[in-house]
Amino acid sequence: MPWYAWLILIVAIGSIVGGLFMLRDTAKKLPLSEDQLKRIHEREVEQNAKDAQDR
Repeated sequence: MPWYAWLILIVAIGSIVGGLFMLRDTAKKLPLSEDQLKRIHEREVEQNAKDAQDR
């Protein structure tokens, strides 16, 4: 393979990896209130029960 093909390959892989690292660094946790967390957990329990019933 010629040198410029290697260069393009390295730049492409570096761009992908750099983008993934940037995405990871800028990800933030959602600040949820206790009430919201409680509703999420209740909904999860309901969905798990519904899934178990459907099986």
